[in-house]
Amino acid sequence: MSWRTVVISKRAKLDKELGYLVVRGETKKRIALSEINVLVVESTAVSLSAALLAELMARNIGVIFCDEKRYPCSQLLSLHHSHDSSDKLRMQLRWRQDVKELIWTELVRVKLQRQRDLLVLLDLPEAAALNNYLEELRSNDVTNREGLAAKVYFGALFGKGFTRATDSPINAGLNYGYALLLSSCCRLLAAKGYLTQLGIHHDNGDNAFNLGSDLMEPLRPFVDLAVYKLWYESRLVTFETEEKHALLEVLNRQVLYDKKKYFLNKAIDAYCQSVMDSLNEEDESLLQFCSFLKDEKIATQADV
Repeated sequence: MSWRTVVISKRAKLDKELGYLVVRGETKKRIALSEINVLVVESTAVSLSAALLAELMARNIGVIFCDEKRYPCSQLLSLHHSHDSSDKLRMQLRWRQDVKELIWTELVRVKLQRQRDLLVLLDLPEAAALNNYLEELRSNDVTNREGLAAKVYFGALFGKGFTRATDSPINAGLNYGYALLLSSCCRLLAAKGYLTQLGIHHDNGDNAFNLGSDLMEPLRPFVDLAVYKLWYESRLVTFETEEKHALLEVLNRQVLYDKKKYFLNKAIDAYCQSVMDSLNEEDESLLQFCSFLKDEKIATQADV
């Protein structure tokens, strides 16, 4: 079972050897490929063999490359992991617009629910406002309840003056965590033979991952919680290597899915499959979502 997130943060040469990832840096390390869920190449001073890249794709291991500032800038996706990718593409092109709008409405609804749930866990009064936005949500979110709720939600978490448009350690953490979610969703979609460029709501011609951008929306609050913990426990003055590595653990946190506890990286796979099933079968009842554990322990602002 793959579960490890491996980060390469220093100069190294990566290769494969008898089922192992071999890291040749200051020392030589070997990691079983069967244990790796995601490989993050954080340093630009890393070289990888073509044999290793092919093996990573064959095993459907997520690979994320970072830029010179160590922020995720690209990911590697397999072109041929699914034997029926042509059939999947034909199904994807046949998705009806009204069904896509219905599914998108549900994704927004659950995103707002999880944002509200997090505010409730933190004992923040703004949770009531998100309940109101949930009641006002209309088909395809034509009145933009999602955007209005975001202003209240992020202000409640990080202070009234906080906005997503500023260059700050908080936003750096959020963007880093969201990139991890996007990569996880796209890895599953590509492995199943779906074209990530064709979304159900996102339709940006410059975005190669529109479909993943759709599916990651209800997952964002799990990253928000991780950044919140960093902010209120350590004040998050900077967002450097230590903070990035702490955020990588968001994929290994436990969540509730289908009334059972799962690690988030495994729950994401099942959740994404449920969305694809609901679109293909035109049945919203097939949707299943991740949620916070009922016994989640979080320090509130009053505790710090």
